[in-house]
Amino acid sequence: MARLAQTAGLTDVQQEILSTVRDFVDKEIIPVATELEHRDEYPQAIVDGLKELGLFGLMIPEEYGGLGESLLTYALCVEEIARGWMSVSGIINTHFIVAYMLKQHGTQEQKDHFLPRMAAGDIRGAFSMSEPGLGSDVSAITSKAVKDGDEYVLNGQKMWLTNGGTSSLVAVLVRSDEGHPEGTAPHKSMTTFLIEKEPGFGEVRPGLTIPGKIEKMGYKGVDTTEMIMDGLRLPADRVLGGVTGRGFYQMMDGVEVGRVNVAARGCGVAQRAFELGVRYAQQRHTFGKAIAQHQAIQFKLAEMATKVEAAHAMMVNAARKKDSGERNDLEAGMAKYLASEYCKEVVEDAFRIHGGYGFSKEYEIERLYREAPMLLIGEGTAEIQKMIIGRRLLEEYRFQG
Repeated sequence: MARLAQTAGLTDVQQEILSTVRDFVDKEIIPVATELEHRDEYPQAIVDGLKELGLFGLMIPEEYGGLGESLLTYALCVEEIARGWMSVSGIINTHFIVAYMLKQHGTQEQKDHFLPRMAAGDIRGAFSMSEPGLGSDVSAITSKAVKDGDEYVLNGQKMWLTNGGTSSLVAVLVRSDEGHPEGTAPHKSMTTFLIEKEPGFGEVRPGLTIPGKIEKMGYKGVDTTEMIMDGLRLPADRVLGGVTGRGFYQMMDGVEVGRVNVAARGCGVAQRAFELGVRYAQQRHTFGKAIAQHQAIQFKLAEMATKVEAAHAMMVNAARKKDSGERNDLEAGMAKYLASEYCKEVVEDAFRIHGGYGFSKEYEIERLYREAPMLLIGEGTAEIQKMIIGRRLLEEYRFQG
């Protein structure tokens, strides 16, 4: 086991789960990740392996067929998976956000209907907030649900759905003015709907179209899509929690889980970049000795390792805070911000250590160099995290003058 990114206080069960996942990553993901990524190929065999391991039910309660594990266990598993290939961790991230939202906010009927099949991996989730003209301003959502008898009719265009094509359940946030008079704050007139659909592209159910994959610089393999709702009809029992107007709060609760996930992904990618850098530094020779013996390279390795450790510690703290039932938006924002920024820096330093070879597609660091930027914007940009952190600090340290 590597010296970096160790976690104190884990149970025997947690250690066994992490050991199993790490072994799977080393044997089944790392050897094929770069080839699949270059082809932008969905890693079906890897996903099937994760399904066999029970990872899709990791945080789902045992009463619904899951393992009932903590957010910390999940985050540490994500860290290991991202170390192998970040795209694979993206496949399970949105699934877990939707499962978490169902567990925390769903009606009993919704839990009974969805969670057992989600735990088995037979239903896989995606969630959708963003829109083409939206950016980070969730209050500017224009997609809308209108009540029509016993149903709701949804219209609008959503953007940046991870697993948009391969998922069979989408949790989508839209505006719903029914029951909310004009002038109501935007975040109090939003509702989360649960959309069941067929996997694939094109019209996946009447009124719902997934146009196709968005071509990306990195983060390949996993499908990222748009979603167009044009007269999509849903029964009232597909309102998450059964009550309109609570969608914003439900989504933000899920996003806190997602931000811990992104922090874990940053930790995993940074750890892999360090591994590649420290190995190459001992293999490559210049001026009669391994470049690892040059002080300039040792300084880089020291900085990289320190950043890996710091990001891991903050990610673990954020996960444990959420598991305790306490509010963790401050810790999750800090962890996501630091881990994504440090990941970018560690990957770039490993890239520099590789010299010209880092620019070659034959070397794994080239893939990591294209993947790391996604973490700077996923689940809220660095600027959004700093806004959240700043506001929370002013709440905690309010000057009484």
